[in-house]
Amino acid sequence: MASQRCWGTLAEPPTVVSQPCGNGHSMTATELQDGLSGAIVQLRGTRSARLQDFYAVSVQPCSCARGRPTSLIRAMVSFPSQAPFRLMQILNRIGLILLWFAGPVFVFAAANKNDPYLILLRGPGNVALAAVSVIAAALLIRRGYWRRGIAGRLLILLWCLPSLSMLAAHASFEWRKRNVLQTDAALARSLGRHFVVGYSSFPEVALLAEKGLITGVYITRHNIVGSSVERLRDEISALQARRRTAGLPPMIVAADQEGGIVSHLAPPLSKLPALSTLASLAPDVRASKAEEFGRIHGQELAALGVNQNLAPVLDLRPDLKRNRFDFNTLIGQRAISDDPAIVADIARSYVSGLDASGVGATVKHFPGLGRVRADTHHFSAELDTPLEELEASDWIPFRRVLAGSKAHLMIGHVTLTSVDPDRAASHSRLVVDGIVRKKWNYQGVIMTDDLVMGAIY
Repeated sequence: MASQRCWGTLAEPPTVVSQPCGNGHSMTATELQDGLSGAIVQLRGTRSARLQDFYAVSVQPCSCARGRPTSLIRAMVSFPSQAPFRLMQILNRIGLILLWFAGPVFVFAAANKNDPYLILLRGPGNVALAAVSVIAAALLIRRGYWRRGIAGRLLILLWCLPSLSMLAAHASFEWRKRNVLQTDAALARSLGRHFVVGYSSFPEVALLAEKGLITGVYITRHNIVGSSVERLRDEISALQARRRTAGLPPMIVAADQEGGIVSHLAPPLSKLPALSTLASLAPDVRASKAEEFGRIHGQELAALGVNQNLAPVLDLRPDLKRNRFDFNTLIGQRAISDDPAIVADIARSYVSGLDASGVGATVKHFPGLGRVRADTHHFSAELDTPLEELEASDWIPFRRVLAGSKAHLMIGHVTLTSVDPDRAASHSRLVVDGIVRKKWNYQGVIMTDDLVMGAIY
């Protein structure tokens, strides 16, 4: 039985009737033998008769116009070679389409490189973005697109724009920074006392601190990764020294050490369990443990130079079904309990422990995130619960802790629809002044949640 797959050379050409070519030349069996000499032919399930038909049809039309018969090798290779060529054409067209779509994206990213949502572009990201745009433009020029008409030239110019947009964005940022640093001293101190900022460049934040353009700094993980506790402590000490030299009050130095998943300075500081782990304990035990947690956090933060902890969380633990789209706030994992009395008891003890160590507390996130569905890091969120219900449940921990301590209050970016449907609570005079200041008579420090969160940014 003949093999269904055969690799090798044909020892004898099959019987083929000599076919006249268009130029009058006939191909003989001997000429076919010469043409096949040394060729490797793969036949997949081809019978002898079908092979003869293939020779008769494929070889005869491919004879050379100059009177020589074209070899079977050329006849067999000429047609299959079109497939890779066509594949390359398709890939080139796909590549061009991608370049046309990616170009505007790169331009947009470069022009907005200082946007908080594009923080990954800072530093090495800027270099990578500029390098990719330059390389793309250079490759297009090298492949001759500049000579292919208006479309080719526009594509090259499109890929030159990211680098130019990045330079323009940087120049605009430097101009705004220059204007801020040249602000009148009295105006700077008047406005600066309302801002606490995070930083990555010590020289830049030191300049803001000594000019009174800020009232505090926020310390988080990136300030200590790749550094050391001693170096961070020295930075904070140096900032406070510059404030004293400028005749300004000490800065607020804040950090997020709630325990559990939000322990931004652990390590090197101790990573304690979340306060929610104490909720099931007996009342006297959980109060003692909560105060101990507060003392540990307070002592470690104070040793670093931090004087304000953005904790504890007083939002009631939500029903998981309500917060299935919460990817960043994660209140379900950070909230102490769904029982307002338990939340208030644990929070008061924790705040007491912080106070005993010389570190202030900040209760958050009024008017509460437990009932909202959206994540305020990225989306606006509405709290549409009636005020009477909020006063009877969600707000009990806030009122009790604020009434019995010196804790600061953080207001979130939730819209309290029954009071001010047009503004987030953090921007609403009706909420801040009407409820917190006048109704609750709280006269302590009020701060907002991060101002570059999607709900308000």
